[in-house]
Parts: sequence; structure tokens; C-alpha cells
Amino acid sequence: MKNCSFIFIVLLLVFSSCTTSRRTTSAGKNNTGYAIKSKIILKEKVPAYVIDTKNIQAETVVKFAETLQGTPYLYGSAVKEKGFDCSGFINYVFMKHKIKVPRISKDFTNAGIAVSTLESKRGDIILFTGSDVNNGVVGHMGIVIRNDSGRLQFIHASSGQGGGVMISSINSYFLPRFVKVIRVFNSLQ
Repeated sequence: MKNCSFIFIVLLLVFSSCTTSRRTTSAGKNNTGYAIKSKIILKEKVPAYVIDTKNIQAETVVKFAETLQGTPYLYGSAVKEKGFDCSGFINYVFMKHKIKVPRISKDFTNAGIAVSTLESKRGDIILFTGSDVNNGVVGHMGIVIRNDSGRLQFIHASSGQGGGVMISSINSYFLPRFVKVIRVFNSLQ
């Protein structure tokens, strides 16, 4: 019986440490939800990039992005008829509204103003590392479409799960890769 108690305590500690490690990626619970804090250490110096959204409303851009759901994934492409990679999708959506943005995800690292996940709004851009969590370089991105007390949904072009333009939530795959949310639209300030 002593061994069973010991094993139970060890298992309890192991499982609670998994739960704790997930929660340490959060700033902690408050009345409205969780603010996700990045654990990523950026390893490349990327120059600042100013995105002039003119008088375009974020909602206009998001609604257009949502019409592209189901467009296939194609690495290196920003052409709707062929498919998109993640930054190609962002580039296509913004350029359709005559808003110049970087072509590659890494160049968004120092664009816009960083905002917490709790403050994020439709139209903000969410940045992640690529599939290698430890490389310290932004390699994936999407557009925030919903914020439910810090629990974000975003639209992006993904190579995984059937691929293509889809809506995802920050889940166990994206959480360790989360870098930050940036605000580029003046209308969201």
C-alpha cells in the first residue's frame, strides 16, 4: 500500500507539473481570461517595418481574408489560384487593399505595436516560430479573427491538417511557438 501511495503522489506531481508548465506560458488568470506570454527568445535582428494601413478598417481586411478559407497551401506562393503559404496569404490579403506588407513572416517581427492576447482584436496579426520552436525566428503567422478573453482564433495558411487557409485556435501545437500579437491597424488603437 505504501508503494501505491508513493506512485500515486509521483503521478500526481507529474500531471500537475504538466498542467503547471502550460499555465506558466500564461500571465495568470484574471477576471477576463489568460494572457499568453511568449517563452521564445528571438535570435535574429530584424529591422523595424512600418505598415501604413491608411484609412482601411481592420474589419474589411478580416472579412476578405475569411472568404479565402479552403484555398490550398503552396509553399512560397502568394497567388490565390495556386495556393498560399502563411506570409503569402497575409501578403495577398493586405495587397488586395493596397496595404504594403513584408513578403516573408520573419520581416513582421518588428512591425506594428505588440499587444497582449487579452487586448488583441480582429485584424491584429499573430506571430509564431516555424515548426522548430527553438530556432528563435518568426516563421508562421495569421490574422486574429476572434478574442474570447485571451483565447484567440486566427485565420492562416497552414501546411498541416489537410493544409490551406483555415481558422485555428491557439492549441498545444501553437502555444509553445507563440511569439506575439502585433497591431498594425490605426483603427484598432
